[in-house]
Amino acid sequence: MKLPRYWLPALAVMVFVTAVAISSRPAPAQRFETEKYAIGVDTFASGLEHPWGLAFLPDGRMLVTERPGRIRLVETDGSLSEPLEGAPSTQSFGQGGMLDIALDPDFTETSRVFITFAYIENGKAGTAVWRARLATDGTPRLVDGTMIFRMNKLSSKGQHFGSRIVFAPDKTLWVTVGERGERDRAQDPSDHAGSVLRMDRDGKAPADNPFVGRDGDDLIWSIGHRNPQGAAFNPWTKTLWTVEHGAQGGDEINTPQPGRNYGWPVIAYGREYSGGKIGEGTERPGMEQPVYYWDPSIAPSGMEFYTGDAFPEWRGNVFIGALKFQLLARLTLDGDKITAEERMLEDLGERIRAVKQGPDGNLYLLTDNARGRILKISRAR
Repeated sequence: MKLPRYWLPALAVMVFVTAVAISSRPAPAQRFETEKYAIGVDTFASGLEHPWGLAFLPDGRMLVTERPGRIRLVETDGSLSEPLEGAPSTQSFGQGGMLDIALDPDFTETSRVFITFAYIENGKAGTAVWRARLATDGTPRLVDGTMIFRMNKLSSKGQHFGSRIVFAPDKTLWVTVGERGERDRAQDPSDHAGSVLRMDRDGKAPADNPFVGRDGDDLIWSIGHRNPQGAAFNPWTKTLWTVEHGAQGGDEINTPQPGRNYGWPVIAYGREYSGGKIGEGTERPGMEQPVYYWDPSIAPSGMEFYTGDAFPEWRGNVFIGALKFQLLARLTLDGDKITAEERMLEDLGERIRAVKQGPDGNLYLLTDNARGRILKISRAR
């Protein structure tokens, strides 16, 4: 049947609108089988450039950082705000830029957030911590921002900034700092590089930090770390756990103790990228052994202990994202010992930068690429 000529424009509009409607529908969840559950992986939000850190607000919205220098507010429907004004000034500096973000333990009273970022000065950079208040009257923004910590030695190197931030039950702030690609610095207790730091919310050292009154920097808790990009407190044992990148092999999970030395680069379970031996081997008196290690390296990043109700059989497990191997590792525990590992989402094809438990008990992941996403893991329907 030949249509009247005057119908054609209207028909074209109908076809276009239908096509847009179809293309704007959310993609169906990808289904994966795991040892305990069939899970669905949905795109919760997209359009993020190398997202790095994620924090849930009390109302279910999220703050997410983008490494090139932005912080966005993510609504509960997955829509993104414009970059928040008042964030610290930074940009991509090798592996650095805008990094982690965490809420003040008293956020409902203070509205404060804490951010790690690459502080850049005269072509050199180092890990720093910024504190600000989130203002939501009108356009969301950060106000009263101030830098409460900066590494005591900047470097032109572009790698190994760390840098996760977590709060302990006593409300002290813990910061992981990489050795900035200058490995011997990790053995110097007066140098922030290659260390775990403990400070109060003003950036000051608590009086019971291990190097207060001794040779070493007052903020340092432990030394001998390479590039710890994951950290979380075990909610049952109340101990800090960290996960760090090794070289070619030797990614480590540690439970840093005060004043202890975790060995890098004197001892390691990996090898040089050239294949050569690192340091003295895997053991030395006075240096700590990891709780767990990977060889070959999976390139671990974010870490989260699962405490929710959505996946009861996962309760008490710890989840770690992997960049190089593009997977989510689920580790089962007996106290502070790891008893088994399940590798999940290996067919997803995404570098997993961060993993967080949401208020709904589901897991949320950040994917590290130029078209990064927030992924939601829930029980498959």
